[in-house]
Amino acid sequence: MMTLSIAIRNLLRNRRRSLATLVAMSIGGAAILLFGGFSGNIKYEMLTKIVQTGGHLQIQHRDFYLYGSGNPTAYGIEDYEKILQAIATDEVLKDMVVVATPTLQFGGIAGNYAASVSRTIIGTGYVAKNINIMRSWNDFDLRTKAPLSALEGTPPESAVVGVGVARVLQLCDALKIENCPKPEKKQVADGAALPDDIAQLSSQETSQAQGTQAATPRQIEVLIVNSLGAPNVTAVDVIRAEDQGFKELDEIAVMMHLSKIQKLIYGNSAPKVTSIMIQLRHTEQLPAATERLKPIVAKFSSKQPLVLQDYKSLNPFFVQSIQMFDTIFGFVFVLIGAIVLFTVGNTMNTAVVERTVEIGTLRAIGLRRAGIRNLFVVEGALLGVFGSLLGVVLAFVVAAIVNSINLPWVPPSQVEAVPLTILVTGEPRMIVGTTLALICIAIFSAWLPAYRAANLKVVDALRHV
Repeated sequence: MMTLSIAIRNLLRNRRRSLATLVAMSIGGAAILLFGGFSGNIKYEMLTKIVQTGGHLQIQHRDFYLYGSGNPTAYGIEDYEKILQAIATDEVLKDMVVVATPTLQFGGIAGNYAASVSRTIIGTGYVAKNINIMRSWNDFDLRTKAPLSALEGTPPESAVVGVGVARVLQLCDALKIENCPKPEKKQVADGAALPDDIAQLSSQETSQAQGTQAATPRQIEVLIVNSLGAPNVTAVDVIRAEDQGFKELDEIAVMMHLSKIQKLIYGNSAPKVTSIMIQLRHTEQLPAATERLKPIVAKFSSKQPLVLQDYKSLNPFFVQSIQMFDTIFGFVFVLIGAIVLFTVGNTMNTAVVERTVEIGTLRAIGLRRAGIRNLFVVEGALLGVFGSLLGVVLAFVVAAIVNSINLPWVPPSQVEAVPLTILVTGEPRMIVGTTLALICIAIFSAWLPAYRAANLKVVDALRHV
């Protein structure tokens, strides 16, 4: 206690220098926390988007992830309804799982032969009600909300497309899409009129589905290959265009009702799906849910090789992005830590020079070298503690101000501007880790001057001018 009392008095002897050191440390600590809160918000935004669209886990055919893009329906899952039933009746999973829903991915060609354009697509069949439940997931209480799918409650022939698909197929006017440029020519370079045989198939399908009802300006034709390898064409009514966030995906995405796609591909045969998406209530339940799902997956793998994929395996871009931000955070911490190191070290070196005679006097009256060393180390520790705590308070204040301003920006994987959010209060591990690290840096930077002060010769210290 005596050492602590003397250390506090010594810091107060030169208030300006001590205050300047505290300000430098607090600004540095606040900068680290603010960047960490910013990168943490990006992580939660990306994770929420992934979980809302694909769930935490997916059950797939073993080869679907690597080869499914070439022929998705070749890797369909049989008896998927029994798998869903097993998940729904499991005593542990039923309290963890928000929704488990099947999806069917397919490839094909979408055409608007009224405008003489067509393009290749990658489509997905959904259970619209379950997709809207998934999009309502917001475990991190983010201020951004995902728009609900327009497919729920619509006829089987309805579809939602990417904005890029709508642009290429010249549906902008029919769907009332803003900022949608039109081609100079009526027929675009990458599109072509539907062949006569496909157009005939389309007209037959339209007549069967809609009777004598006239085609609408939003109607397009989708050509797919059924399970027997024969072409199948259906007319669908595009009810909305949704931006997918990436241009490459936005120009191929088509979302339809699962039952409609299953009928087109499998006909009267037993329907299949390409994946079963599983969304949990909380992300931290992932390890427990994985262990619980493994026996279920193994049980239904006797006739078909199935695997359980988590969101990290399915989204390598997310993992790479998080690693990038973690690397940048570490680099920022090293830079600011070096500034703190030299700032505290310079303060303590100056204190040693100014108090050389005092050090000699203390040594002359019997204070050991360890006492001198402990005195300066405690002073450095006090600077580290109070500087770090002030940095935490400053970070809270700045984050609250920024969050209240609602500055718009577009984070990765998002398509619309959202309020800029810096998550500091919700990151206790980051706060504690940064605070302890800065205190350790301050102690280390004070130890070197303290060691030099403790090794001063008494005679030389007493005659120091």
